[in-house]
Amino acid sequence: MDASKYRVGYFPVDKKYNKWVTKDHIEAPPTWCSVDMRDGNQSLVIPMSLEEKLEYYKVLLEVGFKEIEVGFPAASETEYEFLRTLIDNNMIPEDVTVQVLTQCREHIIRKTFDACKGAPSAIIHFYNSTSVAQREQVFKKSKEEIKQIAIDGAKLVKQLASEYEGNFRFEYSPESFTGTETDYALEVCNAVLDVLEPGPDNNVIINLPVTVEMSMPHVYASQVEYMSENLKYREHVTVSLHPHNDRGTGVADTELALLAGADRVEGTLFGNGERTGNVDIITLAMNMYSHGVDPKLDFSDMNTLVETYERCTRMHVYERAPYAGALVFAAFSGSHQDAIAKGMKYRTKKNLYEWNVPYIPIDPKDIGRTYDADVIRVNSQSGKGGIGYLLEQTFGYNLPPKMREHLSYLCKNISDHEHRELKTEEIFEIFEKNYLNLPGAIEVTDFDFMRENEAVKINITFMQNGEETELEAEGNGVLNAINNALKAYTGKTYTLQVYTQHSMQGQGSGSVAASYIGLETEEGMFWGSGTDTDIIKASTNALLSAFANMTKGGN
Repeated sequence: MDASKYRVGYFPVDKKYNKWVTKDHIEAPPTWCSVDMRDGNQSLVIPMSLEEKLEYYKVLLEVGFKEIEVGFPAASETEYEFLRTLIDNNMIPEDVTVQVLTQCREHIIRKTFDACKGAPSAIIHFYNSTSVAQREQVFKKSKEEIKQIAIDGAKLVKQLASEYEGNFRFEYSPESFTGTETDYALEVCNAVLDVLEPGPDNNVIINLPVTVEMSMPHVYASQVEYMSENLKYREHVTVSLHPHNDRGTGVADTELALLAGADRVEGTLFGNGERTGNVDIITLAMNMYSHGVDPKLDFSDMNTLVETYERCTRMHVYERAPYAGALVFAAFSGSHQDAIAKGMKYRTKKNLYEWNVPYIPIDPKDIGRTYDADVIRVNSQSGKGGIGYLLEQTFGYNLPPKMREHLSYLCKNISDHEHRELKTEEIFEIFEKNYLNLPGAIEVTDFDFMRENEAVKINITFMQNGEETELEAEGNGVLNAINNALKAYTGKTYTLQVYTQHSMQGQGSGSVAASYIGLETEEGMFWGSGTDTDIIKASTNALLSAFANMTKGGN
């Protein structure tokens, strides 16, 4: 690899254009323009059909876009027909503006106006390339000649807008802005503005595309600040951004350029576009949302949005794509799971409204995701905190810490040997198989008890191999008395080390009780769990389950 073949191809501006540095967040959303139907569509291996474009267009409306670039109608019959379908069938809502793209070439501009005839609200977006590389290598024209192309294009769109039926606004892009001398880009844009004459009833969009990313994001931000402060008619001009992602910093380019004075962003859902793609509007909007700024776009049903996008475009949303990917909230790491589980419990206990859960920047429920399926995921890297959280949230079982740890090793061992993730239902099955209401050689068929001062006396009947044995025992509580009777009946030596219980659902006598018991011997700790509507029976079931594991050398 020989880095000497590359040189800086961009044009930094004076360092005084850096006031954007003093701002630490975006305070209000920009005007959003989706270019999925044009930039996104033209980058597909198989461009969308008319039916797919109509479906996708409806999705963009549902999300809340008020400006949508619907195509390059002079480029193909499908593009032309799609626009005419929208206009002829009154499919453009009153508060929505469609946008069309055209080069600064007369026959293309005229065909574009033919396609837009009768549009209730349309932006005519015309452009020509102004970069050094394009001027020298493609057009072989001087700066003055390139500027004249832009001026002639502006004159023609202004003329045709007065001749054709419809309501039209204008947008001009110095294509390859990032490879253009910034003072020259300003000169061309101001010449276009002089022709279009922006005013109170004639807002004009000047779009500054990162056609190819060439610099670090702060350089682009300063270029945008320079343009914003030096464009003519600024109060009647909307400064727009159109970043691509060649250096992988399209989102950063856009966020810093918004701090620098830009008013509008053109991009695509999920960042689809030529080469490495356009800027990802979902990431931009959700970044704002995570800072408490309403982006005015609705991504509350992200799963449906992903499904529609993948079906219509035949593209795939990367599993780790910010906010939208299938695994963006997934925590497999034990320490991450433990922190998330504790954070969620803290949030519930404190009845918090503000979101501040470790490792999870936004509430997954805000975009239609769930905690059990999307946040805590179990594989061989997982830990007791996450596994315990899933059991509690999904099935209502709140295991003691050491029992959660024991269950986690069982789960991780299965995941490790089978090389796969475990679903929540499988975790419950492992818990149920190894701890819950386990059948054993010994059963309790009957008991009754009475309290005398500080003690409990119990009459209890055990059954083993079909033979019943009745015993008397006492203890400092019912469970302690049952445990003493079990020791006397079996002759086994152990210590009842852990006992916890809780109500799983409902209130009063109809609720189900869950109990957990840990029996300790020289060989280790043995666990059992029991459930019943009667807390004593639930505890007895837990004791017998732990005893069954102990006597069979189980868990």
